[in-house]
Amino acid sequence: MNERALPCLGAEHSGPQPRHLTVPVRVGNVLVGGGAPIVVQSMTNTDTADIAATVAQVAALARQGSELVRITVDRDEAAAAVPKIRERLDRVGIDVPLIGDFHYIGHKLLAEHPACAEALAKYRINPGNVGFKDKKDRQFGQIVELAIKHRKAVRIGANWGSLDQELLTALMDENALQPRPLDARAIMREAMVQSALLSAVRAEEIGLGKDQIILSAKVSGVQDLITVYRMLAQRSDYAIHLGLTEAGMGSKGIVASSAALGILLQEGIGDTIRFSLTPEPGGDRTLEVKAAQELLQTMGFRAFVPQVAACPGCGRTTSTVFQELARDIQDWIAGSMQDWKTRYPGVEALNVAVMGCIVNGPGESKHADIGISLPGTGEEPTAPVFVDGKKVKTLRGPAIAAEFKAMVADYVTQRYGRRADAAE
Repeated sequence: MNERALPCLGAEHSGPQPRHLTVPVRVGNVLVGGGAPIVVQSMTNTDTADIAATVAQVAALARQGSELVRITVDRDEAAAAVPKIRERLDRVGIDVPLIGDFHYIGHKLLAEHPACAEALAKYRINPGNVGFKDKKDRQFGQIVELAIKHRKAVRIGANWGSLDQELLTALMDENALQPRPLDARAIMREAMVQSALLSAVRAEEIGLGKDQIILSAKVSGVQDLITVYRMLAQRSDYAIHLGLTEAGMGSKGIVASSAALGILLQEGIGDTIRFSLTPEPGGDRTLEVKAAQELLQTMGFRAFVPQVAACPGCGRTTSTVFQELARDIQDWIAGSMQDWKTRYPGVEALNVAVMGCIVNGPGESKHADIGISLPGTGEEPTAPVFVDGKKVKTLRGPAIAAEFKAMVADYVTQRYGRRADAAE
């Protein structure tokens, strides 16, 4: 009898590639790079000169979990408002570091508003619009010198939409002389990478430490973005900020950003991320923070909130009971997290399952920390509850939701409360 050789079970590697080792950068109280947890950041869309509106939005982003928040500093009124924004945030206990986004006159604003330069934790410079022709190097140098003076980090952020035209023209001309010229898009990618790296080298020559520099090279095309960041990681060990620029609105922006950033993170590339989502008119700006957190948690890099697994529903689950319970549980957990995070260390790793019928329900519930399998169409109106893989109770009647929430609360107290007690 011929026996077929079976593959060695478990031999196939599962998980991301090792992190690309970068030089760590301290941004306020947050460490970026050097193997530190991948940092989530966001940006306001308020007029920075409107102090109250900007403070409110920064606070909302920080409370959602944004660990760095970028604000636009585009004119004197905005620069004058920054220290007041910082002061008000500190007053209400929001210590999230602020990043100043500068274009065209950043050198002037930082020099003329030293309180702004001090209140910010990081300056963001785009080499493509820091200045033009002979002014470019001088104005770039002035910002770097101010960063050195105030001991601040700098993100050098090249952007597809405002690429250094002198560099791009020189590379295009050089390419045209080659026996086999590359296509224009390849030259643009090369220009993006060179723009970031040459600017970083120039900043170091002026005196900025490598541990004060973060690089980004943002484009709007998913495949271009992946290629550009691979090139950037291959050529340097600067800390890297990932983001798909102009990602778009709604599901399109979330899917595009997740696809691009997910691939790069799986390859070990990226130290901090931002989802550049276009909000609906009057929409919730914190969606970009939630989406970034969900990507990191889904891929297993970090845990931010307990996960609620729920089946998608099918012809076996024509009742909406499990959908309503899944939403109810998810909303309840989200509302409880502010309190839970302080009382129950590690609770963000909790895994809850709310399933809709007997096909996969019991099995999925067993895999969760705590799970419930609700009855599908035509099934007996009972709902078994599983805790740590074992069936512990069967719920019946109209109070299933309230009883299951009470069981989840008890589980959190029993499992994570012990950690809090041990830490004291």
